[in-house]
Amino acid sequence: MKALVLKEYGKLVLEEVAEPACRPDEVLIAVKACGICGSDVHGMDGSTGRRRPPIIMGHEAAGVITQAGPKAGDWKPGDRVTFDSTIYCGECEYCRRGLVNLCNARRVLGVSCEEYRQPGAFAELVAVPGRILYRLPENVPFEHAALVEPFTIAFHAVSRGAALPHETAVVVGCGMIGLAVIQAARASGFTRIIAVDVAAEKLAMAARFGATDTVSSAGGGALDAILQLTGGAGVDQAFEAVGVGPTVDLAIRSVRKGGAVTLVGNVAPKVELPLQVVVTRELSLFGSCASTGENADCLARMARGEIDPRPLLSATAPLAEGAAWFDRLYRKEPGLLKVVLNP
Repeated sequence: MKALVLKEYGKLVLEEVAEPACRPDEVLIAVKACGICGSDVHGMDGSTGRRRPPIIMGHEAAGVITQAGPKAGDWKPGDRVTFDSTIYCGECEYCRRGLVNLCNARRVLGVSCEEYRQPGAFAELVAVPGRILYRLPENVPFEHAALVEPFTIAFHAVSRGAALPHETAVVVGCGMIGLAVIQAARASGFTRIIAVDVAAEKLAMAARFGATDTVSSAGGGALDAILQLTGGAGVDQAFEAVGVGPTVDLAIRSVRKGGAVTLVGNVAPKVELPLQVVVTRELSLFGSCASTGENADCLARMARGEIDPRPLLSATAPLAEGAAWFDRLYRKEPGLLKVVLNP
């Protein structure tokens, strides 16, 4: 089969590779669409340590089952499906509690790190356990289903702080995840959503997705603007979707006394924390990692039109053009959000 392989850092090659074996608890999927995630773009240069060559990346995908193992569950060839990016064991204490994102044996598709190597979905075929599959609604196309993961991350993040009616929120960072968080926050009942980013085009997209106010952080003064919009008190909850020191600091300082901050971004492994602000204002800090089975709900919301992936989809392209699109995303070409490759 054909697959897009990270042969060495910064070098992607379309080449012929062996088809994956289908174990008894797995299904074999003919991949119809696979999104290029920011973690793949960040990882292809070796900076994250989680895309060690050679590896087939890709974990945001959808397709059609071609083969089902005898222990894979109620799945059969021809079923249209998507799947969780996390392969969880289903047996450990965390899995039994429904916290599959914290599974002791957790693997992520398309990742090769010190602990494991798990081939991903930038290929004609991918094998995954039946327990991580989700059936596609008939009116959800493969390209849209491949974008469901950012929404599952967003809805999981919003659920961490348990929004109350009429609460206000700030979303710091309006990339793919931040824009999905805005849609999730709107669907969860936040009445005022302030979007913050350095890029004007991303703020325009944030407004389209449901942000009631937008604040540019390009020239400084973002915190003053947020406080002015909230009468000096700050928002009830902040969602940080970048993962670097200055944006984490802004998110923490933007919430009211007793407010909550959910950290979703994960670019820098360490950041400085304004400890006295957290302690003296008695803030709650939540980490949010991946998702815990929100896929079915998000697919249903897509089918009903409650969340819309279309504005996020910048381009679809053949797998053969994948290396060129990775390069354009790596160079941060203006206007590019999500690119989906079609094997």
